[in-house]
Amino acid sequence: MNLKLLACEILFRELCAAVARSINRIDIEFLPKGLHDIGQDRMRQRLQNTLAAVDQDTYDAVLFGYGLCSNGIVGLEANTVPLVIPRAHDCITFFLGSRHRYQDYFFANPGVYFKTSGWIERGDDLRQYGPESIQQKSGMMQSYDEMVAKYGEDNAQFLRAQLGDMTNNYSGLAYIEMGIEPDDRFERHARQVADDRGWRFQKLQGDMRLIQSLVDGPWDDERFLVVPPGHRVQPSFDENVVRAVPV
Repeated sequence: MNLKLLACEILFRELCAAVARSINRIDIEFLPKGLHDIGQDRMRQRLQNTLAAVDQDTYDAVLFGYGLCSNGIVGLEANTVPLVIPRAHDCITFFLGSRHRYQDYFFANPGVYFKTSGWIERGDDLRQYGPESIQQKSGMMQSYDEMVAKYGEDNAQFLRAQLGDMTNNYSGLAYIEMGIEPDDRFERHARQVADDRGWRFQKLQGDMRLIQSLVDGPWDDERFLVVPPGHRVQPSFDENVVRAVPV
């Protein structure tokens, strides 16, 4: 099959490795990390515009390297070829291999922040919020000194107390090793971040099967939503995560 893959750059190394092993011919287009931070409507519009620019006469399907991602894919419409979307709430499902494994780990380990090679080499510390992000526009990313200069000291103290450190709710860091890393540089970085913040550290073995299945097919209904032409993506509000409805 000839396939087009639109994906978040967080998955860069993993998807490149999977595509290199795929039996299909795949053209990849990566989009910047952090689209979910610009808001649902703007993320969907960015993805829909990118999809509209794809020459769909060339491909049998368009694959998405995205999960539901704060509803950023909700409303995406399939035109003349199907869209293939993993049934995932966010990218951690990709790295752990299934939404069921992610769910089990998430509930057993509250307050854990995840790191992978993509989060490390394509991010900025624990966050990457550009000037168009909700966090930047709302002032959440301002330093205390910037708040004092803009609002005065009393107001700055109030805002800092209300907004707080966005990582205050975390107590652990899980590094997911996917088996495609060139050496231990990413693990060492993750360990250092956890040590600097006084968090517990855990290394998890990643699972490439969901990523490989996305680029290989066939796409079983348990793990993937295939959106037929003339349909759009909607949340399913159940364990299936997403569903297709007629436009």
